[in-house]
Amino acid sequence: MKHQIDKVIPVEALTKCKMQDNLEFLQWAKKYWDLKFPDHDYDAVARRKGGALPSSNSAAGRAPVSTGAARRGAAAPRVARTAAAGGHNMAALQAENATLKETVAGLERERDFYFSKLRDIELLIQQAVEEDPELDKAEDGLVKQFQLILYSTEEGFEIPEEAEPLDDQETF
Repeated sequence: MKHQIDKVIPVEALTKCKMQDNLEFLQWAKKYWDLKFPDHDYDAVARRKGGALPSSNSAAGRAPVSTGAARRGAAAPRVARTAAAGGHNMAALQAENATLKETVAGLERERDFYFSKLRDIELLIQQAVEEDPELDKAEDGLVKQFQLILYSTEEGFEIPEEAEPLDDQETF
């Protein structure tokens, strides 16, 4: 009752972190501040460091913030400062991002090129085995060695199991 607050603060409801409860409490706190200190902006940093409320003279230079204006434009000054200070940094990051995108595109083209070469070799081997099944039976034959190389995996790499497509779904 030090500050003449008769409202019961629902601590248990607030600790459950439900958005509606917290929003209602914050709206009440804002209304209380506006009623008790109408010509002062709340300075959280000064309050945490034990600073006193700003005097009415220092607040006179600032326009009072209405509730609607605080909701709409509270972050605008900070965003403007960040954009001005980080404009050069942002341009450098965008240039680096463009370079990385070009590198990725080049690597994807190279990957696709070599994959298509390996796929062509695989199809040639399959065709040769279909024409002469004896090629597949020879354990130390050239075809078996090619297949061993084509179907080998790197250690730690697992081939994903293919899921059975449902009968009513089309596959492309």
